[in-house]
Amino acid sequence: MSQVMFDLDVLRSFSTGIALGSYARAADRLGRSTSAVSAQLKKLEAQAGTVLFRKAGRGLELTDAGETLLTYAHRMLELNDEASAAMRGVDLQGAVRLGLQEDFGETLLPTVLGRFARAHPKVRIEACVARSADLRERLELGQLDLALAWDAGDRPLSPHAERVARLPLLWIGPKAPDRVDAPWWTERERRGPGARKSREPLPLVMLDAPCPLREIVITALDRAGVPWRRSFASASLSALWAATSAGLGLTVRTPFGLPAHVRTIDRAMLSLPALPQISLVLYRAQARAEAPASRLATLLLEAVRQHVQTDALVAAL
Repeated sequence: MSQVMFDLDVLRSFSTGIALGSYARAADRLGRSTSAVSAQLKKLEAQAGTVLFRKAGRGLELTDAGETLLTYAHRMLELNDEASAAMRGVDLQGAVRLGLQEDFGETLLPTVLGRFARAHPKVRIEACVARSADLRERLELGQLDLALAWDAGDRPLSPHAERVARLPLLWIGPKAPDRVDAPWWTERERRGPGARKSREPLPLVMLDAPCPLREIVITALDRAGVPWRRSFASASLSALWAATSAGLGLTVRTPFGLPAHVRTIDRAMLSLPALPQISLVLYRAQARAEAPASRLATLLLEAVRQHVQTDALVAAL
């Protein structure tokens, strides 16, 4: 029995359509006609020997077999692109200094830096994790080449900054709601939307000042007439997640990189105010970066966009 050889070009169309939520958009992104992409998908199903899609309203969704193949497609394309980058940049040398916020440490750091290091073993990487204000200051002092950070719109963007995505700010609580031992929570959960406002202040789990999210949250609660109190504060995001998981209160963050032991909260159920979106920004120290920094920036942008598109978290700019 002959071995099936999947076509990487077809797999790229397949994965791009899923990431963008539309094969018409995928065709436009890849510079092909919609009919050509449709023919590729038929070829892929024939190669797979099983149904990969099923009707879902006016669109399509993946079958279990389609989900499995998508996982392999991502791995195969990543390895292909890594090999291609290695051949183009086999002699790339130098150093690149990268700053990230803690949100991206587990979701981006291992994948992106691992790919970069394998493709460009002669480039030295220096990475640090810090808060957005610290990262911007280090950029201004010439201590970083790149930084990926949140921007709450509280100050003008630097000349070489690029908005990558806009994501919603969400109310976040513990995975198990019965872990919250607070009259404010239990009253709202019991009575549901439209319940009379509780006099019990909302317990908040927040990062230490200065933190632009603190101001956003406090302003929204004050405008909505919702009493609040600070139940936990820390400079560490991991400590914030631990306190939220333990039921010390609610916190606010984007959906990017949420740990498994917390969950987003239906704000209507608890009569909480709506929150704005926040920008994810890639900061560069200079307009035309050296080759190592430029290559790492490309990998970062690809990883972020794939993450937010796949999870349907992004409101595209």
